[in-house]
Amino acid sequence: MDKYDVIVVGAGVSGLLAALTLSKHGKKVLVLEKKSKLGGNCNSYMVDGFQVDTGAHAITHLQAGPLRRLMDNYFDYQPVFEDYGNYFIRTEAHFMKVPSNLKDFVTFDVLPRKDRVILSQAITKALTLSSFGFDLSKQSVYDSLPKNLSKDTFDFVDTISGFLSGRSMKETSAQRILSGSSFVRDSITQEQFDSMIGKLETKRRQSTESILASVLPYNLHASLKTRMNRVSKPFISLERLATNRVHYSQGYPRKGLKSLLNAILYSLPDSVKIKTECEVKQILVREGAAFGVEADEIYEADFVIHTGFASDLPKLIKDLPASYVEKLKGIVHTKSLSIWLGLDQELPEFNYTGSEIWFKDFPYWAMPISNYDSSLAPKDKQLVGFSFVIDEKKAEAAEKKKAYQTIFRALPDIEKHIEMKHEQIMIPEKAAVTIDGHFAEIRAPIKNLYIAGTDTDRRSMGITRASYSIIELLKILNEDGKLYRSRFLSFSVCKRLDWSWDSAPSFDKFFRAETFYLHNRRFS
Repeated sequence: MDKYDVIVVGAGVSGLLAALTLSKHGKKVLVLEKKSKLGGNCNSYMVDGFQVDTGAHAITHLQAGPLRRLMDNYFDYQPVFEDYGNYFIRTEAHFMKVPSNLKDFVTFDVLPRKDRVILSQAITKALTLSSFGFDLSKQSVYDSLPKNLSKDTFDFVDTISGFLSGRSMKETSAQRILSGSSFVRDSITQEQFDSMIGKLETKRRQSTESILASVLPYNLHASLKTRMNRVSKPFISLERLATNRVHYSQGYPRKGLKSLLNAILYSLPDSVKIKTECEVKQILVREGAAFGVEADEIYEADFVIHTGFASDLPKLIKDLPASYVEKLKGIVHTKSLSIWLGLDQELPEFNYTGSEIWFKDFPYWAMPISNYDSSLAPKDKQLVGFSFVIDEKKAEAAEKKKAYQTIFRALPDIEKHIEMKHEQIMIPEKAAVTIDGHFAEIRAPIKNLYIAGTDTDRRSMGITRASYSIIELLKILNEDGKLYRSRFLSFSVCKRLDWSWDSAPSFDKFFRAETFYLHNRRFS
């Protein structure tokens, strides 16, 4: 039976990032995935000649966020990101940019002028309180607003809340709106990363314009790298009232979402083994500590990282503390519907890069992703994704029908140009950011068991949130003495104690053995 340093349960983006980073720290890693495909919601596939993603995605915080830190420190190959573009609002009478600062609100004719003034005042107040350290994470967006706003304004705010948290404005915190709208930015500098994780050995890094750039046609949009290289003055939160851009440092990967997945897979060293269609049935615990898993066979490791739904842990581990199980029940999930439409031509309604929001009745968030890369659709055709937050209590067929009706209401001419339809129903993140929703701790109440993924970190969304989680995981593993081990000394210790190098000990076990050896040598 092979022994591993770490077993990672789940091969979504969180599990693969955990495997990549830990393997680059010298760990022998086994990844077990119950499905046949890797990447989870970070993937793309073909449908009738169109390449669809698993849900519409915008990759955020690309300048100094968590994914940037992971790419710069661990990736051997990096995808090329296109500038995301802008966010727009579509109504029957308007198509205009989503306001992201007070200046934009002045001309935002979608909402009544009186409401724009009230919203500007509410944002200013919330941002001022946040800047002075007040915790707004338990104050709902709804409670932060006066109640004399028009229905359109409440619908607009409710829609923005829904796409940032997965829930209504009554369940979404004011802090989530500030961070999701980029008024509050929570980036990670390389210096911060080094202080948390420890400085990694200098390695030859490939530039962001990866090897893919030399073989893929360069389209009309400038690469996001040109923006990343600019040195700009850092703004404090209050200054962003006048200067904020909601699409700040965001991008979309050329060749689609699978290019990011491929960059992770290409960067994995030989010390990572991945098994698909291998469902973990039980996490094995002995004397209060995890020591492996039961899947198609028994696998043992120094520690286990679970990257599936944290709420599933009670099914995998017997005798979890009752209080912990109760907390896991408080994790809130949101169900989403993505509808991909392949169009027989490029429509003028989608002559933009970025995304649009329809906020009336049944809100959607839409992206014409073939505008970033024309290869995602057949020649002279177009691919657009529409995402909806759906009611998990209602029949899926009814929600799909309602979604199509909304699309055809917003875009009456689109129906006659559809040549491909494809629907996806999924849970986009493992936990919704709500006022009362619970998030799991990375350290589980079982020794040597850790949790990673989008239900362990509240910051940002999707892949960016998963990346935050992985950096926090690395930080905690470093604190627990499980991230690094001394190769120089462990060779001698292994030789003296008859340990094979392939199963070299964790640093704390090795340190105890080395101390014991030196102590005996001193007094012998």
